[in-house]
Amino acid sequence: MLMGGRSSERDVSLASGRSVCEGLVEAGHDPFPVEIAAGSRWEVAEHELREHVDVVFPALHGPFGEDGTVQGLLDLLDVPYVGSGVAASAVAMDKGLFKDVMRANEIPTTESVSFRTHHAVSNPFGFPVVVKPARLGSSVGISIASSPEEFTAATDLAFVHDDKILVERHVDGREVECSVLGNDEAIASVPGEIVVLTGEWYDYEAKYTDGGMKLIVPAPLDEAVAERVRDLSLRAFDACGCAGMARVDCFVRNDGSVLINELNTIPGFTATSVYAKLFEASGIDYPTLLSRLVEHAIERHERRNRLEH
Repeated sequence: MLMGGRSSERDVSLASGRSVCEGLVEAGHDPFPVEIAAGSRWEVAEHELREHVDVVFPALHGPFGEDGTVQGLLDLLDVPYVGSGVAASAVAMDKGLFKDVMRANEIPTTESVSFRTHHAVSNPFGFPVVVKPARLGSSVGISIASSPEEFTAATDLAFVHDDKILVERHVDGREVECSVLGNDEAIASVPGEIVVLTGEWYDYEAKYTDGGMKLIVPAPLDEAVAERVRDLSLRAFDACGCAGMARVDCFVRNDGSVLINELNTIPGFTATSVYAKLFEASGIDYPTLLSRLVEHAIERHERRNRLEH
C-alpha cells in the first residue's frame, strides 16, 4: 500500500491509503503500508520489507505517483499494481494532453489552450475564464478569473505549481462524476452530481472540508443524459488506455449536452470518496470494490507478461 508522496495532495493520499488498508483487511487481504515521505524517503511500518508482494496499490495523488513515475518503477520491478500504466497515467495527469486525446477521438470536452511560458499567455475565451496548472489535482492552483487583473493573478498562481498551464472556457453546467472499474471490459457506475455548499465553485475547500459539498447519487438526470455520461466516461477511459479504475469528471449543460472535463486515474479513495460512493450506489460495496481492483491488477500483469518484448 503506497501512500503519501511529494505532491501537494499528500494529505489526501494519506487519508486514501489508510482507508484502503482498512477496507482490504475487511475484504480478507493483508495490506502492508508504505508511506512515501515528503522528502521521497520510503518508510515502512515494520523493520523489514516483506519478501513477497502480490500487488502494489498506489493511493498516490498528483505528481510523483499518479503521473506514471511510480508506475514506471513498478513495471521495471515486474510487480502487479492497481490502476493504469505509464502512458495512460501521464496523459490523464496532463490536462492539456488529455483534452487533445479527447478531441482526437471525437469525445466532447471543454475548450482550452495550453501555455508553457509566462509571457505567451493569452485569454481567447473572454470572462469568466478558468486558469489551472496542467498537471495537478484536487483543484490546487485553479482560479476562475473575471477580469484582466484577476487573469494575471490566476496565471501567476498556476505557474507557481507547474511550468505548463491551461486556460479553459468557463462552462455553465452541472458537475457530474462517473466512476469506471475494469480493464478491457470496464463498467461505469451510476453518475453522481456534485453540489457545492460553500464557496462559488468546487475548489479544494469544498472538496475536503466537512459540509463543503454534497454528492447526489444517482444524479437527477434524464435517463438518456445519464447514459450519455456513462458512455462518454467509458470512451474516455478507453481512449487513454486506462486500466483498473478512474473517476471521470463531466459537465452537463442546460441543453442536456455532456462535456468530459478531466479523468483521474487514482481518485480519492476513502470509503466516503466520490469514486467509492458511486460504486456503492451501483451495488458494489467498498471491500468488494478493492478486491476487484486487486484482481484486475493481477489479470493485467499476467496478460502483459504473456507478450513478447
